Amino acid sequence: MFEGKLVRLRALHSDDAEQHLRWRNDPEVARWATASHPSFGPVTAEAIGLGFETMLRLDPRESAVLTVEDLASGSVIGMTDYRDLDPYAGVATLGVTIGEREFWGRGHGSDALRLLVDHLFGAYCLSRLELDTWSGNERAVRAFTKLGFREEGRRRSSVLLDGKRYDSVLFGMLREEWARPCDGVDDFRGLPADM
Repeated sequence: MFEGKLVRLRALHSDDAEQHLRWRNDPEVARWATASHPSFGPVTAEAIGLGFETMLRLDPRESAVLTVEDLASGSVIGMTDYRDLDPYAGVATLGVTIGEREFWGRGHGSDALRLLVDHLFGAYCLSRLELDTWSGNERAVRAFTKLGFREEGRRRSSVLLDGKRYDSVLFGMLREEWARPCDGVDDFRGLPADM
């Protein structure tokens, strides 16, 4: 577990599937998480079950899905993940979704992402982390920028939502732009076994 100011990140459990099913079938969550991309939802319980079988077996040296809990109440409020971790190139891709609407705009997503960035730069000694969003998600753009991510590029007019075109916006952060040093760690020793 990793604890921040507002949230705790923990390993994914099979009983988290219920929340994932609800979030991925919530049109507002789908809209802000993925610009309503059909790969996010709606989905069936069976599809979530199959997806969870895969997610629970992920090799944390390559990718993982973590559960975001509200620190005050202990309730499950979202998920964060990393994928495409390449220790040779020193790069990984991140994502975060707060599925419980009452926690939107209160800093929980930023806190979860900060914890994940801190963990990945510390445990893996990566050179670079990246993530993306769509240009209409101004709240995510502000949060990523505030955390120190820099806009690095756009895929113009690549997102279609409600008949309108948006850009896909790529953000990156280099190790030297993060606050903590590497301390010479260059392997996977810092990763908890249950992640």
